[in-house]
Amino acid sequence: MSNHRPARTQAEMAEFFAAGLHTGVGTSLKHESADKHVSGEALYVDDRLEFPNQLHVYARMSERAHAKLIRIDLTPCYAIPGVILAITAKDVPGQLDIGAVLPGDPLLADDVVQYLGQPVIAVAACDLDTARRGAEAAIIEYEELQPILDVEEALAHEHFISPSHQHVIGDAAAALNAAPHRLQGELRIGGQEHFYLETQVASVMPTEDGGMLVYSSTQNPTEVQKQVAEVLGVSMNKVTVDMRRMGGGFGGKESQAGMPAALCAVIAHLTGRPTKMRLPRTEDMLMTGKRHPFYIRYDVGFDDRGQLLGLDMDLAGNCGYSPDLSNAIIDRAMFHADNAYFLGNALIKGHRCKTHLASNTAYRGFGGPQGMLAIENVMDHIARYLGKDPLAIRTLNYYGKAERNVTHYHQTVEDNLLHEMTAELTQSSDYVRRRAEITAFNRASPVLKKGLALTPVKFGISFTSSFLNQGGALINIYTDGSIHLNHGGTEMGQGLNTKVAQIVAEVFQVEVERIQITATNTDKVPNTSPTAASSGADLNGKAAQNAALTLRQRLIDFATRHFDVSEEDVDFSNGYVRVREHLLPFEELIRMAYIGQVSLSSTGYYRTPKIFYDREQARGRPFYYFAFGAACSEVIIDTLTGEYRVLRTDILHDVGASLNPAIDIGQVEGGFVQGMGWLTTEELVWNNQGKLLTHGPSTYKIPAITDIPSDFRVKLVENRKNPEATVFHSKAVGEPPFMLGIAVWCALKDAVASVADYRFHPDIDAPATPERVLWGVEQMKRLKQTQACARADAATEQVNA
Repeated sequence: MSNHRPARTQAEMAEFFAAGLHTGVGTSLKHESADKHVSGEALYVDDRLEFPNQLHVYARMSERAHAKLIRIDLTPCYAIPGVILAITAKDVPGQLDIGAVLPGDPLLADDVVQYLGQPVIAVAACDLDTARRGAEAAIIEYEELQPILDVEEALAHEHFISPSHQHVIGDAAAALNAAPHRLQGELRIGGQEHFYLETQVASVMPTEDGGMLVYSSTQNPTEVQKQVAEVLGVSMNKVTVDMRRMGGGFGGKESQAGMPAALCAVIAHLTGRPTKMRLPRTEDMLMTGKRHPFYIRYDVGFDDRGQLLGLDMDLAGNCGYSPDLSNAIIDRAMFHADNAYFLGNALIKGHRCKTHLASNTAYRGFGGPQGMLAIENVMDHIARYLGKDPLAIRTLNYYGKAERNVTHYHQTVEDNLLHEMTAELTQSSDYVRRRAEITAFNRASPVLKKGLALTPVKFGISFTSSFLNQGGALINIYTDGSIHLNHGGTEMGQGLNTKVAQIVAEVFQVEVERIQITATNTDKVPNTSPTAASSGADLNGKAAQNAALTLRQRLIDFATRHFDVSEEDVDFSNGYVRVREHLLPFEELIRMAYIGQVSLSSTGYYRTPKIFYDREQARGRPFYYFAFGAACSEVIIDTLTGEYRVLRTDILHDVGASLNPAIDIGQVEGGFVQGMGWLTTEELVWNNQGKLLTHGPSTYKIPAITDIPSDFRVKLVENRKNPEATVFHSKAVGEPPFMLGIAVWCALKDAVASVADYRFHPDIDAPATPERVLWGVEQMKRLKQTQACARADAATEQVNA
């Protein structure tokens, strides 16, 4: 790329031209910031050099779950040396509510507090410790109100943040009444803390004309821009949000990153000083929302083979105190209540329950995992009832062809890979042999029991709010041939920037080292959608591809004019451009085009085609395509303690034509482990006053290296391009692998079921902690004993007769 590169002969250039790219699409490149990550050189918001006179903010949180604010006295705050400003809701100059979609999220509590941990006042001081001491000095008096802390209580009282919704196909009631077999059950699914390594943080600098420059750790820069503008009462064009990288997000920074940014902006506006807020871990966990806990009820009818005939299912999500993103999250849980299975006659109802807890929010999978876990529980329940292998029940009910390929929201399932993927994974994991060996092991082992489960994933890709399915990008080419790339997606460690750079490199046929990606910035690419719904590469990669194609065509048009050739005579490869018999280095053509007055800057835009959803009719095509996966997990449990280990996991996952196999495999591995953590070790506990007790790493346990399967095998599906016109026919890989962790939960239940010879379905809620596994073992022992007694009584009666 250097201008001082030695001149090459035409023969040498021809050799390079023919060699092809080493860093384009489909290449396993390392993450663009990998070296900076491991060396500590990567700059996050908290690493930025502090501005002169910078203030630090601490928010005093509510000590009640539901109460009226009777009195707030800030005078004692100023007795702490170094405290500069203390504010309440009354001091916000513009709009108080920062709700992402619907109102209900005041920046600071106003008159009423609605969860224990809600910000009530904010104090700015010379350092964080002083700000904390100042905030704790304030006097806040409450009048207690009755809180609702349980999702089942909220459901019983229809205490909702918005009306319930339902999906209907066929006649579920008639099918259930006519079914040869019918089962009812319920399932409680716990939430999950995001536990991003970098907590919520923002740093704000006042600018001219009442504006703000905001450095924010956010998945949604445009939303932060909007929230900051609204709380200040200024237009969005006066606020610029800069986001280079996050230390993890997982959905937790999609809507809830706005609070620290907006608080900093208000204080910066009132003081004229740069302001920063970084939440300590405990405050972050108390103040912010989690994955939605769910309460599930189901009534299922099926035939002698185990084929579903009718299903009536209630999905009640614990939304917390405000709407946040819950409407879309509950909708997605409903959309995924089928997972991989044709439901036939089904009634799926989604309830948005309001409780006095922190407002729950987006989390990897966005409600989909909860809906999928519910139907996988149903599959296991049917299998135990019929005495069959759960895998046989699953494959029997897979979506098929013709009449068995329409979802309960009336979208046709196309290009379904699950039949062949399941067959391949069944063979490669040696499922049949291992199933027989595990059954024999369990018969001979009174204390240790093994479990095995193979579960599928069918995950819809697109935002369910259709207007969000759009992306933008900006590309500038400089006269030395170097390329500047900016797009609307955000980098949170998932490798999005690496993939988008590879896409641009592929279009121009230059090595990726020539491309510099800069921070996501609202004054470069406006009106961005959040980096969520697994759509980061789909939307922003396609937008960047479109921008690059525009520039490439300009270069081709210039070359045809300048050299008097046709378009077919111009070709790009490996940093060179062939113009008929001549070869030019890429940078030479760029210099020529500049002198020829060709614009070397272009924006790109993309909107996802085909998708729509008629909410009133509860039908449509909310997803552009589906990503598929399958996981087979083997576990061993100790029936005396409930402790367990994951022995082996085999994964086969569909990413279409991979943009970067190394990054995709990393996403699959990480998604599986995070999903496994949700369903095993990550338990959230609140007391009866609504206080989160598991508010740090000492009490909340994410998976450690010792929890990872000792035998862990991951493979991507080969030679299966996405038939839809996505960027280079790839598929999204952010969220779908998360649900592969369901295999571990099902394997644990399989091990517990062996205690009663697989005759009963263990009632094990999620997460399946060792305590819950032990309770399941005890349940199986009781049921086995009851069954044995019943058989003995029947035998006695027969003898007496």
